[in-house]
Amino acid sequence: MKKLITLFLGLSIAFTSCSSDSDVAPKETTININFTHNWEEDSVTKDDFNNIKFTNEHGEELSIERLRYLVSNIYLTHTSGSSYKVEDYLLVDVNDEETLSYTTNTLLPNGTYNFSFRFGFSDENNIDGEYPDLNIASFEVPMIMGGGYHYMQFDGKFIDMNDTTVGFNYHAIRAVDNTDPDNLILKDTSFSVTLGEVIVKDNSATINVKMNIAEWFKNPNEWDLNVLNQMLMPNYEAQLLMNANGKSVFSL
Repeated sequence: MKKLITLFLGLSIAFTSCSSDSDVAPKETTININFTHNWEEDSVTKDDFNNIKFTNEHGEELSIERLRYLVSNIYLTHTSGSSYKVEDYLLVDVNDEETLSYTTNTLLPNGTYNFSFRFGFSDENNIDGEYPDLNIASFEVPMIMGGGYHYMQFDGKFIDMNDTTVGFNYHAIRAVDNTDPDNLILKDTSFSVTLGEVIVKDNSATINVKMNIAEWFKNPNEWDLNVLNQMLMPNYEAQLLMNANGKSVFSL
C-alpha cells in the first residue's frame, strides 16, 4: 500500500510538471499590432487631414497634413523576465492605412507580457543609409544635421498671432548642435515606451497602440507654434522639448 501511494504521488508530480512546462513552452503565436490616432478624445484618420480643425494647448488652431513616425526594438517581455522581439522597426504613416496594422508570427508562450518599443532609433541603430525602405520613403536626415533617420515627420498649418495661415514642420530627429559644422555635437533623443500588460492567450494577441497627437504640444512643455514652427531639425533645444513631450503621447 505504501509503495502504491508513493507511486501515485510520483506520477502526480510528473504530470503536474509536464502540464506546467506545456503552459510556458514557446509556440507559434500570432501578434497583431494596430496603431490608432486621436486628438484628445476624437479619433484622427487621414480623412481629417488638411482641415484646420484642431486646437493645441497654447490656443493655436491647426491642421495636420502629414504624420508618420518610426518605432523600433518592439518587444514583449514575459512576467518571468524572458523577452521576445516582435520586430526590429516599423514606419507608421497615418496617410497609408497598410502601415497602421501589422501582423507577425513569432515563437513565445501564452501568458502576461509588458509591451514596449523605442520611439525612433537609438544611436546604435541610427546608422546613415542603413535601411533601404526608409531611404525610399525619404526618411533620412542630412549629414549636416547628424545623419541617420527621422523619428517623426509631423507637418501642417496653423493660424498665427497675425491671423495668417502658416505652415509648421514638427520633425523629431537626434538632437544636433551644429554650431561648428566640422564638429557636430549629437544627442540621442529617442526614448523607450513601455505601455503595460498584454495577454497572450490561445497563441494570439492583439495590441492596440494609441497616439494622442495633442500631447506633442502640451506635456510637460506647452508649445507655442508662433515661436517654434519651422527649422526645428537643427534646433537642439527644440529637439529636447520634443523628447520630453513625446513620453506621454502613447498608450494602450
